[in-house]
Amino acid sequence: MGGPEHGGSTVEARDFPTNRGGLCQKGWTAGALLRTPARLTTPLLRVDGELQPTSWDTALDFVAARLARTRVEHGADAVAVFGGGGLTNEKAYLLGKFARVALGTAQIDYNGRFCMSSAAAAGMRAFGLDRGMPFPIEDLAASDVVVLAGANPAETMPPFMQHLTGKVIVVDPRRTATAERADLHLRPRPGTDLALALGILHAVVADGHFRADYAAERTTGFESVWRIAAAWWPERVERVTGVAARDQREAAALLAGAGNAHILTGRGAEQHANGTDTVGAWINLALALGLPGRPGSGYGCLTGQGNGQGGREHGQKADQLPGYRKIADPAARAHVASVWGVPAESLPGPGRSAYELLDSLGTEGGPRALLVFGSNVVVSAPRSSHIANRLSTLDLLVVADFVLSETAAAADVVFPVTQWAEEGGTMTNLEGRVLLRSPAVPVPDGVRSDLDLLRGLAIRLGQPEHRFPADPEAVFDELRRASQGGPADYSGITYQRLRDGDQLHWPVPSTEHPGTPRVFLDRFAHPDGRARFTPVEHTGPAEPVDDQYPLVATTGRVLQHYQSGAQTRLIAELNDAVPEVFVQVHPDTATRAGLLDGGRALVVSRRGATEALVRCDVTMRLDTVFLPFHFPGAQRANLLTNPALDPHSRMPEFKVCAVRLEAR
Repeated sequence: MGGPEHGGSTVEARDFPTNRGGLCQKGWTAGALLRTPARLTTPLLRVDGELQPTSWDTALDFVAARLARTRVEHGADAVAVFGGGGLTNEKAYLLGKFARVALGTAQIDYNGRFCMSSAAAAGMRAFGLDRGMPFPIEDLAASDVVVLAGANPAETMPPFMQHLTGKVIVVDPRRTATAERADLHLRPRPGTDLALALGILHAVVADGHFRADYAAERTTGFESVWRIAAAWWPERVERVTGVAARDQREAAALLAGAGNAHILTGRGAEQHANGTDTVGAWINLALALGLPGRPGSGYGCLTGQGNGQGGREHGQKADQLPGYRKIADPAARAHVASVWGVPAESLPGPGRSAYELLDSLGTEGGPRALLVFGSNVVVSAPRSSHIANRLSTLDLLVVADFVLSETAAAADVVFPVTQWAEEGGTMTNLEGRVLLRSPAVPVPDGVRSDLDLLRGLAIRLGQPEHRFPADPEAVFDELRRASQGGPADYSGITYQRLRDGDQLHWPVPSTEHPGTPRVFLDRFAHPDGRARFTPVEHTGPAEPVDDQYPLVATTGRVLQHYQSGAQTRLIAELNDAVPEVFVQVHPDTATRAGLLDGGRALVVSRRGATEALVRCDVTMRLDTVFLPFHFPGAQRANLLTNPALDPHSRMPEFKVCAVRLEAR
């Protein structure tokens, strides 16, 4: 991006260690959003069924009055808040504080529950701490073998691929752009990733590669895991997954023979009703090989949103307070309440998870008003037609966005807020590295930041002005104090240190501390310092195929689009490349359904049907179809998806649902 046509001066690439100065197509076209005609620059208020321009004061007064009335008539939990993994740390922090202090509601969660929550839960269970990558991304360049389980970074984060210089093992049902570059591609049936991890673990142990010394010194619980894995020999796993036993053994041998190795998981491993256990199975494999906590090796999770790591650390998740503290922990509540200047007993307890929150809208005992920041749930939620119906039952829907997303279009009030190039604040990347973002272009007239919006509402709801600052640095200074002593300790990070070029990975417990680029080198975060092997068993998808729905549909991203597509569909270069949803299907499967390449199809599940362009691809499995989830209306892939929830992370099962194909 650069030049006057993009609304600013030329931007020179820097040799930043994470992306080494590189951008993907979405990155180099992002400047087009700064001048999109679809940009919102005035608040909108629904009058006689239509959204009409109004003033900020009118919109703020209207929303505050409706929120106050709802709380009085139905209780604090009748108001809910839904955040996003793309919000800055400051926004995520102030949003959580606003919900619990200004509104007094427990009903707050965010779209990261749809994205990385299973890996977070598995990481907490195994290591006592969740940091997506507990090592710098540069370590991958020295890795002899990297496993990518359910990840397609060649399309979702292309600059990442330059770090993969050794052998790459890809676990994915599809032959993706990442799999094309793999030295070994393992193609399990969708929903059988956990069984595959058990088979490779079996091969590691049976072929003499188990690191018994590491397990004895740094872990607990291997015996209970082996009692399960012992029954999953590779030939049995082949029958369940379709992955050849010889390929499982080859993967085990490649990992065992590596000087340095990494196992990385992505959404393909997580977005299942047993996603936490699936990620746990890959962590068990990493522990059996002695990888975590060893310099140059390890396990990590590839985050999926712009602030996917920081967004889940500072309180916009239903069960968390800032610093990655648990909201049910009395000590955590006391500490954060003291920073906020409120009694600890005034803070609500844990609320509903994201899908459960959306599913409860407008029901008996459920929220009657919802505020949405940085999310487009009409497109992104599973069983999305049902969620759209739930939104329609609300007494009040308020959306803060910079374009009229599908969710904003359904709102009673829409606030136009700043976007990435117009605002300051910090983000925390997949390595736990905290980054400072500075404004690059002026804020358009009529637009305010989310922090300004929260401050305006909080004051109208009776909060003292000092409690909700709108300056990002002032908010961050408070976040530092609130996180102090927590697992994600930011107390030693300052804007000035970041401006001076300090490369700070949390935890940073003091301003003299250099940061922690590699956690777990000396000990894991459990009280005894040991990692936990966790026994996990393969159960399969929550929704098996049958005669009526004989195929498995899986969803994901394409190179040109991001998340719900509300932004990327406004950029001509990206939208022209992929203007509509498609269903990728093997030609033989298409023929059996009476479909032609380039024709139209209905993809039908038990929850709905999606209209899609047919793309025949001989690399697809005969039993599997793929749809990208970036498109609205009748093209929503999430009209199909199953809201069955993981019992630990409350992640919906986006990656597997039973479908059939019909000619359109």
